[in-house]
Amino acid sequence: MNRKWYLAFLGGMLLVFLLAACSGNSDNSESETDPSDVGEDTENTEQSNDDEDQITLEYWQYSFDSKVDLMDELIEEFEAENPGIKVEQTNFPYDQYNEQVAAQVPAGRGPDVINLFYGWVPTYVDAGYLQPLPQDAFPHDQIEDEFFPLVEATKMDGEYWTIPTAVRTLALFYNKDLFEEAGLDPNSPPETWDELQDYAVELTKSNNGRLEQSGMAWEPAQQGHHWLRDGLTLQAGGQVLGDDRKDVVWGDDPAGLEAFKYWLSFPTELETSEQGFYTDDVTAFVTEKAAMNVDGSFRVGTLQSDAPDLNYAIAPLPGKDDQSTNASFWTNGITSRVEGEKLEAATEFLNFLTSEDVMERWLDATGELPAKEAVAMQDKFVDDDIYGPFIESLPFANAHFFVDETRERDLVIDAANRVLQEGADPEEAFNELVESTQELYDEYWSSK
Repeated sequence: MNRKWYLAFLGGMLLVFLLAACSGNSDNSESETDPSDVGEDTENTEQSNDDEDQITLEYWQYSFDSKVDLMDELIEEFEAENPGIKVEQTNFPYDQYNEQVAAQVPAGRGPDVINLFYGWVPTYVDAGYLQPLPQDAFPHDQIEDEFFPLVEATKMDGEYWTIPTAVRTLALFYNKDLFEEAGLDPNSPPETWDELQDYAVELTKSNNGRLEQSGMAWEPAQQGHHWLRDGLTLQAGGQVLGDDRKDVVWGDDPAGLEAFKYWLSFPTELETSEQGFYTDDVTAFVTEKAAMNVDGSFRVGTLQSDAPDLNYAIAPLPGKDDQSTNASFWTNGITSRVEGEKLEAATEFLNFLTSEDVMERWLDATGELPAKEAVAMQDKFVDDDIYGPFIESLPFANAHFFVDETRERDLVIDAANRVLQEGADPEEAFNELVESTQELYDEYWSSK
């Protein structure tokens, strides 16, 4: 366990102790029976016996409205089909999620089945939070035959630790009305790096040096770091990691630096973008203050609910020498202390969550793509104006292997800020990014 997670574990244990001392209860704990209530009447006794026969699973996912609402519906259906199993859903804000896991799981509390970002899996495995998927229910050859290859990003030490319901790719969102206002064909989005820069310039509006409309929304902390790493770098013919996942080869040829400079060209030499413009890139695009944005398929559900009148379209990411896009996914696992009948129930729930019917409904509700190839590649999805560009990108999508997703993201943000805020030379900032990322990987693998 690395120092960060060890400190989180100690903090979590202290938190659990203090909560127990102050209240003697927790929202995520199983309720205890007051001895004075036992035997008061036959109805209560029968209810108690029913509860003893019932298996209760705790399911955790982060607070994302469309997912939470759909999961409520799915749990109700699962419980109807499995009357001996009850599932209780708990949600936390994204920025509190890992802290809650660190506080609860080591203490034997919290989730039995957990939904987590795939980039966190190595850290969760090292911290002892997860157990491998039961191979009798999830044979490796079946996973590799049915699911898109990118799910192998969570295969470690010869085991699959999680399995997703859905996956996501990045694509280019663009505002068709703003295209028309700029004299651009809304049915002909940019397809190359050069075209993307040209379109961004045409779509930008400034007044006395003040940006009023961004031609290209740009935000490293959102999907920007994924676009750089798994989109632009691979499109330029480079790689971030070696085949053994231990060596950071980002700077071994000119492609990595070329991608970094191109990525930074929008807020620097082109002046089409600003970090934090209208709060962030998503808000800027929704409020029609940004004409284009790189975002994931998961954004579709939000746009449909929050901006139903927004006249937008989606296209595959503009490319260069090669095609590439980022792939990512939230994935389901079983925590380490689950065993016996509860493990059987958790496995049954995972089978339900990865069924074809659930995958199709997940797409409709959240915009995330079915994780099984046969489900995603149906004509009704491939030919869809909204989902088609994302699905079209799946064959060349890359899911980066993170040893620590948060720290790797922060390193990219720091590199961008050195250039934008401190005036550092882009090549110097990129070399520092590569070096710092390698140190992170060395730290991780040294403990293996």
